Amino acid sequence: MATLLRFYTFSFAFTAVCLVLAGWYGWASTGTITGTLSILWIVLVLSILEISLSFDNAVVNATVLREMDEVWQRRFLTWGILIAVFGMRIIFPIAIVSIAADLGPIEAITLSLDRPDEYQRIMSDAHLGIAGFGGAFLAMVGLTFFFDSDKDVHWIASLECMITRFSSVPAVELGLVLLLVYAISVQLPQGDAAPFLTASILGLVTFIGVHALGVLIEQREARKKAAGEVVRSGLGGFLYLEVLDSSFSFDGVIGAFALSNNMIVIALGLSVGAMFVRSMTIHLVRQGTLAQYRYLEHGAFWAIIILGVIMLLSAIIHIPETITGLIGAVLIGLSLWWSVRYNRAAAAPAD
Repeated sequence: MATLLRFYTFSFAFTAVCLVLAGWYGWASTGTITGTLSILWIVLVLSILEISLSFDNAVVNATVLREMDEVWQRRFLTWGILIAVFGMRIIFPIAIVSIAADLGPIEAITLSLDRPDEYQRIMSDAHLGIAGFGGAFLAMVGLTFFFDSDKDVHWIASLECMITRFSSVPAVELGLVLLLVYAISVQLPQGDAAPFLTASILGLVTFIGVHALGVLIEQREARKKAAGEVVRSGLGGFLYLEVLDSSFSFDGVIGAFALSNNMIVIALGLSVGAMFVRSMTIHLVRQGTLAQYRYLEHGAFWAIIILGVIMLLSAIIHIPETITGLIGAVLIGLSLWWSVRYNRAAAAPAD
């Protein structure tokens, strides 16, 4: 238990600070115990929602992070926290409203506090572009994991083996995502199709760009290693993780408006969830959990594919965030259970 708490001490302390701030803000804004308790409850629910939606994010983060050296791991957990908490949960919603409504940052903050309904409407209007960008990026992340000719561990064997056989086809996963994006775009009104397609293509280009940068950095490091130099750069992985984190955050930020349209309340609740995702990530890396549970990564990447598809489909139909979270939790839970079964079966002959 002491070892487990070591990974989550800072997150619990951060949670306590956020709840104190939420209580202070609730009393200052409502002046009633009932209003204060209501705000505290919303912050708590948002925190739990963000954690449940982001467990697959933590598993995928750990998959990338374990290949990075300790210097870049620490940078991800420090600089990455600032970007995830302050960038995506606070600055990102303000930036969207500023651009959409042609307002300055200060005016956008004032709008969120004085006219929260209008702020929520502007954020909702931006959902189409967010769904296209985030959905396309996440779908590519998940499909790339399975369309890998070197992949020799399969969870859903019949399906994953078939996918692996097609992995030698160049850019097959890119073609699948483009077909899905196009199929959704033709269902949209004429004025919405172009923005959705543009955002989706930008998501795909961002995925390709980040991976291209990672390959260039790896090639440079390989040359340095061949020359006998010390190689300790994880910049490519760091940038990939930050874009991945941002794509995961889109869904949580937009879904938060179902519970509150107050920017401060949303920021406090989602920030707590983001902090626990970081703690879960480093826990998985330090304890070697991914190596211990053979199919855990598979469950997380299937959940990412489904999340990406749901984000894209949300352009034409509304799918509650609860369903998204439950699907991810069920897939990860099943992959964990399957891993335990495999470990027991592997240990049985030795016993």
